Amino acid sequence: MDLKDNLQHGMFIELRQRLQSGVLILRGDVAGCSAGIKVSSGTSSLQVHTARGVRRVELPPGVSVVEEPHRPAPAAAGGELHVRLRLKVDRHTETRRSGIQRLQAHKSYIFHCQACGVELLQRVFQRVLPLPNGNWNALVDDWCCHPDPFANRKLLPRPEDCLTGDTYMLVAWDKDSDQTLTRETNSSHTAVGNSHDSEKPSHRNQLVSCKKCNSLLGEALSEDAVKLYITEVLVRMSYEDKVTAFVLPRSQFLERTLAARLVELSSVQSTFRFSVQTPSGKAFILLWLLNTDTLVASFPEEPVGSNISASPSAGHDDEHQSCRAVGAVKVLYLPCAPSTHQEILESWERDIGVHPLTLPLATCQEVLDLLRSSTSRLPASLRSMNSYQVALIRA
Repeated sequence: MDLKDNLQHGMFIELRQRLQSGVLILRGDVAGCSAGIKVSSGTSSLQVHTARGVRRVELPPGVSVVEEPHRPAPAAAGGELHVRLRLKVDRHTETRRSGIQRLQAHKSYIFHCQACGVELLQRVFQRVLPLPNGNWNALVDDWCCHPDPFANRKLLPRPEDCLTGDTYMLVAWDKDSDQTLTRETNSSHTAVGNSHDSEKPSHRNQLVSCKKCNSLLGEALSEDAVKLYITEVLVRMSYEDKVTAFVLPRSQFLERTLAARLVELSSVQSTFRFSVQTPSGKAFILLWLLNTDTLVASFPEEPVGSNISASPSAGHDDEHQSCRAVGAVKVLYLPCAPSTHQEILESWERDIGVHPLTLPLATCQEVLDLLRSSTSRLPASLRSMNSYQVALIRA
């Protein structure tokens, strides 16, 4: 684990663009005397002066902090000092689009395995069509006065189609797919951690893996169609630089992909509660999207008296440090562990307004680890809300 992951965040800044407000949170030993704290605004930046030196946060274009000559004294909260900030926002930052949103007809795309980078498919789609809402099958009985006409039928793509779901793409399987993809029964990939799905019937679709690294990519829905999860493949335009497309580590790629889809689905579906579930339909994480306009910045600071030895590159001995404020979506989450928060879990299961997000079992665990890691880095006063944990997913 990197050293910076072990250091507590001595300074944390959360800014809300729509509310044009924010909060600066300082750990007590970092703040020192509250009277000595000064917040000033520079050109596209925010500067915080404390006993330990100056910390500079670069802000996105169009966002600035309004200096207040008679700023109220910081409020103490559990050993932390909270300073309220006022923003001026001339232009809101935009969340990056997911791979699904970038797909267009008559454009050339290359699909890569996100794990090893090998090229999987190259396609020019004649049609890019969205699939019905994830709950559509459950709603048919409420809307039809006759037996479900779609029972036991799948919506499959034609040879030059791409059908997009909430977390996946359906594309045709052609002869070139045999060179890069493999189909197999699901026992080998679901053996680990399958106890989470023990209450659900066996999932019958064949699993699709990368032939080079054996990473799970999706499912074969038929002999001629494959489902590829957006968390497992990277899609780029054929003219884009391959090196640029693969600069993100796995955790950052997953974080950005999840953030982008939450923003897109909440906008299109007008829903803010999601159930991250496995392909068998078993809920794994409950996610409640709070806001999508957050900017965050933080500085790891060595606690006073700590035995942690910071490396020179960490910059903890410098009086002047800087970082960039980045966009994030703020969520509440609850792991669906057996025998815990049963009333909440049952309430969400009954609520038709909860939107399902299906991901491979291993990826569900990765998402949970990502959320828990985010929570652990937040100031203590921000880590929970009622029965839920709080996380910031960087966009």
